[in-house]
Amino acid sequence: MLKAAQILGWSSGLTIISQRLTKTRNSSSSTISLKLSTFSSSPRRILSFNPTRMSSSQSGSDPLPKSQTFVSVQSSGDVRKIKFCQWCGGPTKHEIPDGEEKLRAICTHCGRIAYQNPKMVVGCLIVHEEKVLLCKRNIQPSHGLWTLPAGYLEVGESAAEGAMRETWEEAGATVDVISPFAQLDIPLIGQTYVIFLARLKNLDFAPGPESIECRLFGLDEIPFDSLAFSSIYVTLNLYLEDLKKGKVKFHYGTINKRPGSSPSDIRAFTLDYHLQP
Repeated sequence: MLKAAQILGWSSGLTIISQRLTKTRNSSSSTISLKLSTFSSSPRRILSFNPTRMSSSQSGSDPLPKSQTFVSVQSSGDVRKIKFCQWCGGPTKHEIPDGEEKLRAICTHCGRIAYQNPKMVVGCLIVHEEKVLLCKRNIQPSHGLWTLPAGYLEVGESAAEGAMRETWEEAGATVDVISPFAQLDIPLIGQTYVIFLARLKNLDFAPGPESIECRLFGLDEIPFDSLAFSSIYVTLNLYLEDLKKGKVKFHYGTINKRPGSSPSDIRAFTLDYHLQP
């Protein structure tokens, strides 16, 4: 877990967040396009804190599939599966509350409404000498496939703190977070990915319990046929496209999975509402 830290904000240019971790295990090196305001070029404000750990085709150069069709957002959860109240344990009924538009689970005893909200996944796109750090998953889903170090944000931590914690847990790596790189919404499964651009503080990294292997891949070696998730496929392709254009930018987009497609088909999607500076 991370110690509480006060985040001052990102208003003065790109902020570098420095993470220092104490390791407790052995490790070894191993579309509708809109304009957004660009990042300020003013001097960077450096923020430091000290969290500690407690006991489509091959090369990725193909353009990402895009759609200009507006897609209505559906709830990713099945509200009818909520049978009992999480607060008092009473049975629920399923109705549309007054003033709302969606079916909800409402407790028949205390009257409270159970709202289903998206989960935030945070992670790091770690770059070192024109290579990126990937982890081979040791857990389901997508066991044995490659991903960026990422996971669910926890209560009490900022998005940047969570991304660094996940990087430490999955890759045993300490990093400097340079800037946010991408926010990718996936309405079908109720997830939002926030990926930060980061750099290694040193080459002392090793797989954690959730990873089989961690390694640095050259940009022309990225295993696009063996990636775990559409969000990772999109993130890496956006990064390579930025490099070709000579400028790394912040990206926002909605990943709409193709109806009826398998969750394991990471190319069965369109990237909609892609926004960038």
